Amino acid sequence: MSSAEVAVQVFKEIETEDFRILNIIEAGMSKHEFVPKDQIQKHSKLPMDRIDFTLGKLNKLGLTYRTKETYNGHTLNYAGYDCLAINALVKADVIVSFGQSLGVGKEADVFDALSPSGRRIAVKFHRLGRISFRQTRRTRGYTREHSTWLFQSHVAAEKEFQAMKLAYENGVSVPEPISQNRHVVAMGMIEGAQLSKYKDIGKPEKVLKEILRNLRKAYLKAHLIHADISEYNIILQPDGHVLIIDWPQAVKTDHANATELLERDIKNVLTYFNRKFNIELAAKEACDYITGKTRSLAF
Repeated sequence: MSSAEVAVQVFKEIETEDFRILNIIEAGMSKHEFVPKDQIQKHSKLPMDRIDFTLGKLNKLGLTYRTKETYNGHTLNYAGYDCLAINALVKADVIVSFGQSLGVGKEADVFDALSPSGRRIAVKFHRLGRISFRQTRRTRGYTREHSTWLFQSHVAAEKEFQAMKLAYENGVSVPEPISQNRHVVAMGMIEGAQLSKYKDIGKPEKVLKEILRNLRKAYLKAHLIHADISEYNIILQPDGHVLIIDWPQAVKTDHANATELLERDIKNVLTYFNRKFNIELAAKEACDYITGKTRSLAF
């Protein structure tokens, strides 16, 4: 069971006092890996027996870790951080309930949820793990040398939300960005499946052209480069149109490595369509189209 699944399952068991302690631990983690129990008591102003009871409950629910090696300290795990974000989104009237898991990946969990109006939306929990520290620092410019795993996930969600908002406002086919809190992004429903999962997509030339049109809009209107696009984050929807997801690594077109990142995106897409559907298109032609040097594609 993923941390997000744990959080969704136990959320209704968490009371106001429990959230108060979770928030204090979250704040204390800016100075301590494990927040000392006496500091939690100091900021909560609750009797120590209540602190002990609440900390025991949170630990039992799988929302915190504790250490007793040199002192009695507590820290959030992803499930605890998930619960804080869920609570904030509930209070903001973004979500009222969760449905089934839509997917569990290496760096995110996505859930089906309902808004107060009854609209189905998708809720994405970023969860960059401790193991991926070195990799994310090397490949993504937004991480800090000493940032915690929670902070990395928070910034990834923040970056994705801002990129999606900019892309959406400029007509790029992305999920509608609805809200973001901590490491969680609420967005319009994602219907369909990853392009990689389809054996037959009808008219592959048409699908490829639509993908490239969206990359062109992102580049020329939103001034964005996805920077990690592949058949795994292009969704083919039931109506045959595409939806481009996973934007935390997006960069602006004036980024120092913009050309290299755009060329890699183009190579990923064209290589897939050539291998799977035997469609040939020169990378330079696609690049010239996306960057506005030409107005159409010759295929």
